[in-house]
Amino acid sequence: MTRPSRQILPQDALDDTDRAILNALQDGFPLTPCPYDDAAEPLGIAGSELISRLTRMRQIGAITRFGPFFDAAAMGGAFCLCAMAVPEDRFDEVLAQVNAHPEVAHNYERTHALNMWFVLATDRPEGIERTAKTIEKETGLKVMLFPKLEEYFIGFRVQA
Repeated sequence: MTRPSRQILPQDALDDTDRAILNALQDGFPLTPCPYDDAAEPLGIAGSELISRLTRMRQIGAITRFGPFFDAAAMGGAFCLCAMAVPEDRFDEVLAQVNAHPEVAHNYERTHALNMWFVLATDRPEGIERTAKTIEKETGLKVMLFPKLEEYFIGFRVQA
């Protein structure tokens, strides 16, 4: 498994409509029979164009995913931010091992001693420790756990 290279997008990679989409969809997505059409209408585009633009933004790396966010803690489960110091020559191997776990919600490479950061989401709080220990056993590397102490919601908006 090869990790994608992350590059800074050119200034003109997103147009005003792309930016409006990014801003609008952070406030929610309609749960209706035609959600893309309904989400696209206030933006002045068709649902098919919204899908095409989301696909393109994903392909160019402007967004890493488009999908629901489930609050595992509200459903009796847990989230935990985790980090590992992975030797560069093993990064792709460890990435594949970590990502093979369905509990891994996100995984990001960082330029830091702790160069792999990921989120675990489990159906029960004890699943965090269990999954982290399994990853440690499989990789031979320590998984550092950074449990949430307090939750903050920050708005991310792009200039449209």
